[in-house]
Amino acid sequence: VSMSRCQTDCVEKPLRMCFEMMGSFIGSHPWWFLFAPLIVSSALGSGFYFLQDGMSNDIEEQFTPADGPAKMERKYVEETFPRNCSMFSSLRLSTAGSYGTVIATSDGNILTTELLHNILDLDLRIRSMQVEFGNHSFEYGDICAKVMDSCASSDFLDIIEYNASNVESVNLTFPWYHTDRKSIPLYLSLGSVEVHTETSFIESAKAVQLHYYLEGSNHAKNNLWLESFISLLSNESSSSLQVSFSTSKSMQWEFERSPASVINLFSITYTVVVTFSILTCCRSDNVRTKVWVAFCGVLCTGLAILSGFGVMLLLGQPFVMTAASCPFMILGIGLDDMFIMISCWQRSRVLDTVPDRMGATYRDASVSVTITTITDALSLFLGCSSPFGSVRSFCLYAGICVCFCYLYSITFLGACMALNGRREAENRHWFTCATVPEDFPSGSSKAFRACCVGGGYNRTTEKEETEPIDYFLQHFLSPCLSHKGYKVFVFLCYSGYLVLSIYGIHLLKEGLDIKNLALDDSYLIRYYNHQEQHFSKYGYNVMVAVKQPISYWDDDDQRDLNSCISAFKNLNFVNSTLAWFTSFKHYAGTSNLNISSKETFFSHLANFLELNPMFKLDLNLTSGKAIQASRFFLQTLTHSPLNEIMTEFRRTAEDCPFKLLVYHPAFIYFDQYMFISNSTIQTVLIAVSAMLLVSIILIPNPLCSICVAFAICSVVVGVVGFMSLWGVSLDTISMINLIMSIGFSVDFSAHISYAFVSSPKGDVDQKAAEALSHLGYPIMQGALSTILGVVVLSMSGSYIFRTFFKIMFLVISFGLLHGLVFIPVFLTLVGAFIKF
Repeated sequence: VSMSRCQTDCVEKPLRMCFEMMGSFIGSHPWWFLFAPLIVSSALGSGFYFLQDGMSNDIEEQFTPADGPAKMERKYVEETFPRNCSMFSSLRLSTAGSYGTVIATSDGNILTTELLHNILDLDLRIRSMQVEFGNHSFEYGDICAKVMDSCASSDFLDIIEYNASNVESVNLTFPWYHTDRKSIPLYLSLGSVEVHTETSFIESAKAVQLHYYLEGSNHAKNNLWLESFISLLSNESSSSLQVSFSTSKSMQWEFERSPASVINLFSITYTVVVTFSILTCCRSDNVRTKVWVAFCGVLCTGLAILSGFGVMLLLGQPFVMTAASCPFMILGIGLDDMFIMISCWQRSRVLDTVPDRMGATYRDASVSVTITTITDALSLFLGCSSPFGSVRSFCLYAGICVCFCYLYSITFLGACMALNGRREAENRHWFTCATVPEDFPSGSSKAFRACCVGGGYNRTTEKEETEPIDYFLQHFLSPCLSHKGYKVFVFLCYSGYLVLSIYGIHLLKEGLDIKNLALDDSYLIRYYNHQEQHFSKYGYNVMVAVKQPISYWDDDDQRDLNSCISAFKNLNFVNSTLAWFTSFKHYAGTSNLNISSKETFFSHLANFLELNPMFKLDLNLTSGKAIQASRFFLQTLTHSPLNEIMTEFRRTAEDCPFKLLVYHPAFIYFDQYMFISNSTIQTVLIAVSAMLLVSIILIPNPLCSICVAFAICSVVVGVVGFMSLWGVSLDTISMINLIMSIGFSVDFSAHISYAFVSSPKGDVDQKAAEALSHLGYPIMQGALSTILGVVVLSMSGSYIFRTFFKIMFLVISFGLLHGLVFIPVFLTLVGAFIKF
């Protein structure tokens, strides 16, 4: 079957001609294209003035789905059950609230008089801590959340009456401690508890947790107190008592520290990449060396970042911390383009004029560079449809930077190459710009020959001398493509690659662990470790809101409600329930009250709520004494995955005959489990389809376009599988990198595929060999420079940037493997059946 009928060069051919004319024009007028990008980027860079104001690092806003169900549920709860400032209840909060919390732990039993005395002393110092605000000072009692005009206190300390000696006389029971008036959930205060085998009496515990809730109206005062709280507890642990702590603002503050943690790494990266680029572009020939082009290539990426970030900030686009990884990515893209252009320049005729050489360079390189730029930018802009703000911000900033990188590569870098070409045409030294001899003068020293001679080229081909790595690719690796044994070996390697990738996908975990947003050296890590070690058995108290009036005195409605509650209790992760109507029925039963009619029900309910005012918060009563809405609570255990708990709760609520809503503030974050996988798959599929369309339009052979699409899918499968094996979960952070990897996975295979179909050779093995020998080295340069650009992120103390490194490393490694090994072999195999 002849593929000549299927050529699609109606776009590619005129595009090559346009780029050839552009290259010639830039070669004739380089100074215009050198200064214009510098002026434009300087002007747009003024947007960095608005960087501080444009920061948008609210964790909930950026890392949770914009239209998640839990946000709608929270809105309903806040409107239906408004807070009562004089009746604080952490159980009934619609948000996490404003608080500081302490976990005191001991290797032995912490319920001893000595250790409890230390804990009580710490509690006293926290409560009496003086905080300066303006011209006066305040303490915890002035801003605490109140219950009946008193600060909400610790249940456990209330039980022992703030006296360490009383612990020996009180028979503590676990998980609930019951008094005549109420039941107290001690599992919230005591951790790693040992109880008597036949009773619920506590024998020992290893951890005590104290909460300090603040009244939420004055945020400035609250933040000052929380900062002082952190400062006080920073050096509190002793040999017998270890203290960890957190606040409601800690994760936000720690997250905002992350960008500063990579500033030094960014400067190291640019130093390493500049050095690498210069070294790989150096030639032994003092005229033909491309040192200045390499330096300008790195500068070109800097201009793209300056312009891209600047224009976004000028337009008022919020800057999210995840966008801070863009420079590392743009650096790799820009250098890849530079290496391709240098390679094409070296294949042009040395004796031609600079405009002619620039025209030939642009004709051969620009379509390939355009393909990779369009695919990179498209994959990123498609990611802007994500429901996660952090993903949208990254994709928008990165996509704009990719466009500027392409623009400046065509103009600024092209101008630098043209000026460098003029120097070469005049046989001038790369450093001194003095004219040097092409041949060694007789009697010259070795030092003179090494430093002051240059301008040689291959007299037969009239092109620059090839590099040693080009010789290796041309004479060793390329000939392997015609050997059946090599093709079988490559096929077996690819099969193993697929098997491991699919196995990794099977093990892939979903969801962002919120503690990963903190730096490794954060005090929060210790707190979360203690929380997991000592308080992980019991999970959340989930609110169940009844969104319609119910006749609680009616037998039929009671029966239906009881069946709903039983359905919840039958879930294996539900431990207990807390409901106002259960307590009311118990109250009526012990008092021998009749509540079987509406009149008697509301008559006795009023007395019950006076005795138990906290339950007033669970009822939405109309002026006509009708219960418009109500709520109760379910205590969960944590042996089931959190996303399954939320999903099962919602499913059970939907199966009830009443309109129910289940909610907990943590559900805001758990909603990501519902969106992350579907959103990622949808974005990947749309992006791959778009990549295929671009390839079909710009690569003049449909079959090679299919090979490019195949490479994208193959690389993405490998990245997802191996990132799972490397301990990376599918979350908003890795989703950003996966979207980015779609564009990167195109680069190497597109370069090789385009070179393959553009080759004038008649045999497919020779086509593949020529493509590999011509572009193998610049592809390797681009891959290594990108890896060097991100490798320093492996030393970052931030999970976000370490994840970026891991996925970038996998993308580049697998992209390089496909571009240099898999795709050339697959093209030759396809060529055995189809004539190109």
